Amino acid sequence: MNKKPNSLRDFYILWSTQSLSQLGSCITAFALTLWLYDKTGSSLSAAALSICTYAPYVIMSIFAGAFTDRFNKKKLMLLCDFLAALSTLFVFVLYKTDSLTIWHLYAINVFSGLMNTVQQPASEVALTLIVPKDKYQKISAMKTLSRSVISVLHPLIASAVYSFASLDLIIYIDLLTFAVAFLTLALAVKIPEAVDKAKESTLKLAKEGLMFLKKTPMVFTILLFMAGVNLIASAFEAALKGYVIPNPKGGDNVLGIVTSVAGIAMIVGTIIVAVLPKPKDRVRVVFLTMLFSLGSENFLLAFSREPVVWCIGQFIGWVLVPVMSTNLEVILRNSIPVELQGRVYACRNTFQFFTIPIGLFLGGFLVDHVCEPFMAAKTNSKFFTTLFGAGKSSGAAMVMFILGVAGTLLCIIAGGRLRKYHYSDD
Repeated sequence: MNKKPNSLRDFYILWSTQSLSQLGSCITAFALTLWLYDKTGSSLSAAALSICTYAPYVIMSIFAGAFTDRFNKKKLMLLCDFLAALSTLFVFVLYKTDSLTIWHLYAINVFSGLMNTVQQPASEVALTLIVPKDKYQKISAMKTLSRSVISVLHPLIASAVYSFASLDLIIYIDLLTFAVAFLTLALAVKIPEAVDKAKESTLKLAKEGLMFLKKTPMVFTILLFMAGVNLIASAFEAALKGYVIPNPKGGDNVLGIVTSVAGIAMIVGTIIVAVLPKPKDRVRVVFLTMLFSLGSENFLLAFSREPVVWCIGQFIGWVLVPVMSTNLEVILRNSIPVELQGRVYACRNTFQFFTIPIGLFLGGFLVDHVCEPFMAAKTNSKFFTTLFGAGKSSGAAMVMFILGVAGTLLCIIAGGRLRKYHYSDD
């Protein structure tokens, strides 16, 4: 591998422009979700958009990471970004010709998910190649900061622009941010190559990624724990739309505000990461932060009727997520040899994120087909209406209560297994 540069110039350029492009993509994704919910009124239909994005990501990640290790990271990133932009352009053409249907969006999200499946491990390895090892915690915090800012801005921008200018301007913004990121990566960023060009077959490389996880039980156990966390979090995401949009005090714009509060919380969490000293045990930090998040947010939203309390719940639930993600990323980058990172990160994606499409489906299904019908049949029950309210959003509130119980139990049970593992930088 070529010697890493001492400065973070290439990282700053890549990080800022790719974050801008991600903001454009998230704005489009959020607006399309609003468009779909307006068309169907179904939490499950809206969640299916995200399911279509995550399903190929989970199913193909193991092979995509091995594929990534064999080829030039910069060229792969450029190709995937270009093809993803073409899919956005296709949505625009369908929309302008009044031909856009729900099934078009599902198919396009599957394709975009495939592109992200290849692009994401290539991007992770690229960062390792251009950043000195002693800067890993710093860049992890900065990546979390950019994700936080995107989380704040994209729902506010999407809901506002969608309300006043429909999808046209949103897609223009997305394509413009793509063009900036694409040209900058192509012309201004140099990414060195790893020593191992990985000439073996993709299947063999994928097996090597799996074998590394098998030989590193600490990493594998943490990833399985995070898979459980993602199951709860994604089910919550699916239920949140069915909770806020039809609520008498909710709506599209309130959903944008409530969603953006999670990003504000993550910005605060990033500042917390920046001022905290290195922890003595990063594994313990990962576990305790998730216990706090899952054991608070779901209950606050389940039992509240006021948007202010929803925002408080979002803030409490997300403020320690950057602390968790920064410590998790440092563990992974320091534990995985750089020549294996593409295939191991891809295996990580499969094991850590395979529960996201399951959770999205589960959350939407529980809202539409279990809890909403149940609450509709209990309109005269003072007990249930006192707990979860009345009307269409009451079933989603019940789902959040169930998720709060499940998340708390997950952390308590998993904590017993995680306590035997310790990780510090010393």
